[in-house]
Amino acid sequence: MKIEVIGPGCPRCKKTERRVEDALEALDGRVDATVEKVSDQMEIIDRGVMHTPAVAVDGDVKTEGDIPEVDRLVEIFRAA
Repeated sequence: MKIEVIGPGCPRCKKTERRVEDALEALDGRVDATVEKVSDQMEIIDRGVMHTPAVAVDGDVKTEGDIPEVDRLVEIFRAA
């Protein structure tokens, strides 16, 4: 699974990235995933993301404009 944290690198984006990492730790290796940051403004626009931070799983934006809770991320990653 490819998880992308989409945003310009603001504090909210960094907090979202930490929560993504925490969610993966909570899954204790049950999910094979790589995490990438997408911070290029044109790429963010091309993906249709209007509000950052956003989290995408395998190219599909799952959250946008908020800092998701770790539990919510765990649910998203399990379902993917």
